[in-house]
Amino acid sequence: MTAITAVRSHPRAPGLLFGVRMLLTLVALAFIWVVVGGVTTHPDWIGYDAHAYWGYPREPLYGEPGVSVAGVDLYRYSPAFVPLMTLFTILPWPVFVVCWIAFLALVYVWLVGPWWLPLLAFAPFLVELRMANVHLLLAAAIVLGFKWPAAWAFVLLTKVTPGIGLLWFAVRREWRSLGIALGVTAAIVAVSFLLAPQHWIDWLESLARTTQDDPPFAIHIPLLWRLVAAAALVVWGARTDRRWTVVVAATISLPTLWIHGLAMLAGVIALHRGLPEARSFAWLDRWMPGRRLASQERAGA
Repeated sequence: MTAITAVRSHPRAPGLLFGVRMLLTLVALAFIWVVVGGVTTHPDWIGYDAHAYWGYPREPLYGEPGVSVAGVDLYRYSPAFVPLMTLFTILPWPVFVVCWIAFLALVYVWLVGPWWLPLLAFAPFLVELRMANVHLLLAAAIVLGFKWPAAWAFVLLTKVTPGIGLLWFAVRREWRSLGIALGVTAAIVAVSFLLAPQHWIDWLESLARTTQDDPPFAIHIPLLWRLVAAAALVVWGARTDRRWTVVVAATISLPTLWIHGLAMLAGVIALHRGLPEARSFAWLDRWMPGRRLASQERAGA
């Protein structure tokens, strides 16, 4: 019997859970009031990070040579997403940012389930929705990646370093899943490189320039140390069948560990809820490579 099962089976559990839920809801509502008040006073705060995903085409895509690519509006991810973001630019900025945040909110609710409002008491969730970064999408990609490894392409082509979670497949010798994750990523890179080779060269060069000394609202632990800890965590999790370790490892291995980057931990809740297997994704099964590979490989191990 797990600790959670023991708590739920306690006679006073329903009342205790109700009290906790109400308390967290009150805290969450207070946070929402503060955020909404801040946005009303400073409307430019809403979708702060989403500015980097709108306003294309841009030249140069990654800033001038020799200049750090850290800062608002500056694009940091691979060129693979530029065609999509060019489509985003068809929409006026206010329309785009509202649609983008609404999409992120839907992803958040899908990840955390019925407790979506009380869990906003965990400030990084609400801050992530205000900043409109891709951390919730990364969490969703990792969760889906246990069933459809191709989803890892999104992780590798955006923040890059959270791809250390792929050690899960290597340690467990799930070679087909690993091959699909890397193969789909390579295919996207190949097509995108043929369309815009200079952008890929510029991106690789920009990775060395993405530096910012002691950024505010970030956890200042050197990336190398975090990568070592993340790798050790994934290896242990893979050997003991603890999927949540992949989400935690990917979170702590973010290039810059912003406070709202902790919103990726929504993936831990999603896995606890039984995602992705606990929900039907028949429409994805029809076209996503790697259908049920992880479960098949575990059964054959």
